[in-house]
Amino acid sequence: MRSAKSVCAKELYHEIETTPEEYLPALLEIVRGFRHGILLKPAAESIRTGMKEALEGNTLPVSELWKGIDAQ
Repeated sequence: MRSAKSVCAKELYHEIETTPEEYLPALLEIVRGFRHGILLKPAAESIRTGMKEALEGNTLPVSELWKGIDAQ
């Protein structure tokens, strides 16, 4: 498995190195978005966790949840 990861890592590095400098910020956002997407819990698990917390009374008022958010 280590070998396959190394091959992929080398290919990724090559792609990054051959990407024009002005496009690197966009590429970074794509990679970060991908990583965050694969780390998200499945919806069913998130719903179960949320229901468990709500039933245990582990909630916050909506006004508290929106505190500090500048909605325009």
